[in-house]
Amino acid sequence: MRISLAVADAASCYCAMVLLGLILLGSIRESSMTEEPVKGSHFFDRPCDEIYVVGEGETLNTISEKCDDPFIVEQNPHIHDPDDVYPGLVIKITSSKSRKMMKR
Repeated sequence: MRISLAVADAASCYCAMVLLGLILLGSIRESSMTEEPVKGSHFFDRPCDEIYVVGEGETLNTISEKCDDPFIVEQNPHIHDPDDVYPGLVIKITSSKSRKMMKR
């Protein structure tokens, strides 16, 4: 019985070490692959998906024009003040193209 417990302890320790190594390897690889952070006007070149993350310098007006969605405030009840938009805010976008497809 003691031998099997010792083997089980050694196996779990080995698995924990392998898992820790894989986590560290993944974080090193991920950090070396990341490019320069996206800043400023690079956000304006992003496509308008159904879920949109507000970028630095963007307003609801600029997003509305860019994404062809004049009803952003109505579709996002979590936006209490249209002037209180900040980078990282997640909003729902329904462009006029999407609305036309839904009506069919």
